[in-house]
Amino acid sequence: MSIRRMVRVRGGMAVAGAAVMVVTLAGCGGGGDDKSAEPRKSGTAQSQGTASQNSAPSASPSSEPTEVIATLNGQAGMTLEINSVRRDPGGFLTVSGQLKNTGSQSYKDTVAWRGIELKGTGESVAGATLVDKAGKKRYYVLRDTESRCLCTTGVSSVDAGQVIPFFAQFPAPPSTTSEVEFSLPTFATATVKISG
Repeated sequence: MSIRRMVRVRGGMAVAGAAVMVVTLAGCGGGGDDKSAEPRKSGTAQSQGTASQNSAPSASPSSEPTEVIATLNGQAGMTLEINSVRRDPGGFLTVSGQLKNTGSQSYKDTVAWRGIELKGTGESVAGATLVDKAGKKRYYVLRDTESRCLCTTGVSSVDAGQVIPFFAQFPAPPSTTSEVEFSLPTFATATVKISG
């Protein structure tokens, strides 16, 4: 086979390979199916924290959780409502709720919430802890491989009247533990029951 013919064959194979890749990637794109886009949007909002929600109060009452299992009072009218403390598959425990500013001024003292967060990782609620009194253990917020907390991030201030979704993920206590003590710096401590 001559070099010219080999170049032509290889060039044709490259074009055919590129066409197959385009078709394959187009099939994986997800298109405009609203059902598949909605869970992705809410999952992203929860895992990314509140960077995009930090400038506006929550949109509708229907998006707010209805059950409040504990309310922790903080400084300057700040409250933290805990809506669930659930065991997740894989040995995790997720605390979910809402940070609310019931005061009349913007709350800007959020630095304490990040606890011993590493420099350069930004604002977060990584200072939250769980205490299993029966097991005599304290649990800290989990981190990913890049030392970012598995919790709400991007909260540099909370405007008056603003409501921000809150979550923090911890290692799960033993299955025999039914309640834990939850705390976040600048807020009161509360004992909460574990579900799931």
